[in-house]
Amino acid sequence: MICQSHRLEEVWAALGTVTDPEIDEPVTTLEFISNVAVNANNSVSVEFRLPTYWCAPNFAFLMASDIRDAVAELDWVNGVAVSLLDHFSAELINRSIALKQEFRDAFPGETDDDLNIIRQKFLGKAFERRQELLMRYLLGVGEKPEWMTQVSVKELMGLSLEAEGTRLRTLYIFAWRRLHPALGEENLAFVALNGGPLAPTQLSSYLRKVAGVRRNAEFSGGMCRSLLAERKADLRAARGDDNRAVQLHLHAGETSV
Repeated sequence: MICQSHRLEEVWAALGTVTDPEIDEPVTTLEFISNVAVNANNSVSVEFRLPTYWCAPNFAFLMASDIRDAVAELDWVNGVAVSLLDHFSAELINRSIALKQEFRDAFPGETDDDLNIIRQKFLGKAFERRQELLMRYLLGVGEKPEWMTQVSVKELMGLSLEAEGTRLRTLYIFAWRRLHPALGEENLAFVALNGGPLAPTQLSSYLRKVAGVRRNAEFSGGMCRSLLAERKADLRAARGDDNRAVQLHLHAGETSV
């Protein structure tokens, strides 16, 4: 019999595959997850909180949906309840996620895009960020632009790399396969977002272009962490005030007896 603590670890590992679509970092690393519980009937509840009350609802909806789906993929899970906390659209998002609605169904009139289109847009940004980091790493260890623009996915996967290079390659190939599901491992590993080939002579200018995507994400990530830290400090302070109020009330009651 599998113990609940082991199943809780599996849930956290599944949550680690869910990323903030704008920053391309796991919601666990960003400390968005507030609480996880595995109930006796193997249903799972997940609570999460974003950096501000006004975070964009499409981002919030996308993360809530991905949280639900990632946990639901565990073969022992009987159901997943996702709760977004302290957000202006929390009630609407939580209800829609439970009903497995699309974003455009949850917010009629707000957008014509469905969740898959929103996800694809941010997957493209993640692809470019991860690609730039891996390509700069490979250039740093001596690989040439000519090789890089001709290497296949199969050849890239067979390349011996140190731990950091292996990590960057794994992240990039994951995005590559999701973005180009119809392509095989004999296809070029490094291509533009539209699937077109890259020219060796244009590699430097291309890397400068996609670096802008990464820098925007890093800036957003820094802001996100700062706002979340402030929000957590405010929550701790509020809980402390509540606790002190309770203690004062109890103390007053004891002295009046």
